[in-house]
Amino acid sequence: MGTAVTVVGLVLAAGGCTQSDPGPSAGGAAPRAVAVTSTEDGCDLSADSAPAGTLTFTVSNEGAEVTEFYVLDETGGQVLGEVENVGPGLSRDLVVALEEGTYTASCKPGMAGEGVSSVFTVEAGSD
Repeated sequence: MGTAVTVVGLVLAAGGCTQSDPGPSAGGAAPRAVAVTSTEDGCDLSADSAPAGTLTFTVSNEGAEVTEFYVLDETGGQVLGEVENVGPGLSRDLVVALEEGTYTASCKPGMAGEGVSSVFTVEAGSD
């Protein structure tokens, strides 16, 4: 599967920068915003799927160590978007455009090891 992805941008939410909430897509469909909570041993996403198009992953670090968050292709071999150096108690946004398909969402507490991963599905839809 050839996956085309465009990283739209990274926004540091805790540093005084703001970004409007993309909210749900037209017609009350699945949200385009996904909350990610990273802890020492977890990576919890508020949803396991979203419509294709531009998505915002808001990564909150509730652990004691600096963390990272990645969106990877289905095999976990190619990084399609990431946020790094999310300190304890801080949040950062990853805004990424994803096509329909299956992806891997992964947090890496302590920025070491394989991290904690889960499957994330992008369903038909667009901006």
